[in-house]
Amino acid sequence: MSDLAARIPEDIKTAMKAKDAVSLNTLRALKTAMSNASIEKGHLTATLDDTEISALIRKQIKQRQDSIEQFTKAGREELAASEKAEIAVLEKYLPAAMTTEEIVALVEAAVAESGATSKADMGKVMKFAQEKAAGRADGKTLSQEVAKRLS
Repeated sequence: MSDLAARIPEDIKTAMKAKDAVSLNTLRALKTAMSNASIEKGHLTATLDDTEISALIRKQIKQRQDSIEQFTKAGREELAASEKAEIAVLEKYLPAAMTTEEIVALVEAAVAESGATSKADMGKVMKFAQEKAAGRADGKTLSQEVAKRLS
């Protein structure tokens, strides 16, 4: 069992004992998403590695960011604040994000490694960059940097 897969149930217990409703609900939703991913992978007892769990966490964060945007447009700031609190809980489980300098260096290395020369090669470069970033950089940020390098 991966570190994250073992840590999340323990943190659910801790949140229950602390009566931390935001953390508890967020972690329960994450655990449900992990169970669903295990079922999709083959069966409920299929284990997910840390990379797959990190991808699930990023997906959960993205869903909440989309909700924040919708709630803000609708003038529902209290619901947007709730989603922001859930994002803060989820971000604790992600690896440290890359700095801008690290992203620039990674993209330059990916461009050199893939032999890309134009925007037509962006897919190749993105594949290399995402593999090297290993979930420590947002795909949108990477694609913007790749576009800058290839233009």
